[in-house]
Amino acid sequence: MSALHWQKSSYSGDGNGCVHVAAADDGTIKLIESDDPNVIVTTTPAKLHAFIQGIKAGEFDHFVA
Repeated sequence: MSALHWQKSSYSGDGNGCVHVAAADDGTIKLIESDDPNVIVTTTPAKLHAFIQGIKAGEFDHFVA
């Protein structure tokens, strides 16, 4: 497995509390949170896409209100 190239959103700024995303060689997507980088969440592009669509549609707004 080659090294992952982590990317964070420009909305994250320079502080902690950022979510980083990387595409793995096996076609999966890896996510880490800067507060706990030892925990890696693995998902598929299709599942991540559905999650992002839900975020854009406001389905999870009640978690941050």
